[in-house]
Amino acid sequence: MPTIAWESFTPWSALAGGLVIGLAAALFVLLNGRIAGISGILGGLLAPEKGHIAWRVAFLAGMVLAPLGWMALAALPDIRVEASYPVVIVAGLLVGIGTSYGSGCTSGHGVCGLSRFSLRSLVATLSFMLTGFVTVYLVRHAFGA
Repeated sequence: MPTIAWESFTPWSALAGGLVIGLAAALFVLLNGRIAGISGILGGLLAPEKGHIAWRVAFLAGMVLAPLGWMALAALPDIRVEASYPVVIVAGLLVGIGTSYGSGCTSGHGVCGLSRFSLRSLVATLSFMLTGFVTVYLVRHAFGA
């Protein structure tokens, strides 16, 4: 049975991050009347509507620039990806297909949808989580990777 890596257990920063994400999602819907679902924001740039390009670009730029700004203040954790590039590419494509079939991503359903008590988002989030659990079990335990 695996043990908890206590040096990586960071409940206060995780709580702070969750609060900031929740506040940002709430403000986004209150001020813009839109859900802060990343796949929808990015997808809206693929078929842009007049008047909806600048805020989408600003939102996505903030997602890229925020970690860079954080690096100026503190060290980011080391990132280890124990998979080959083809596996990462296939995984990314599968996530994209899943967000298309699920009519949204984890941020749209899990953060914004659940906070609005959306039954559809509850089903989607449970599906995301169950699929993740099963995938980790199969890859790490059943197939011994």
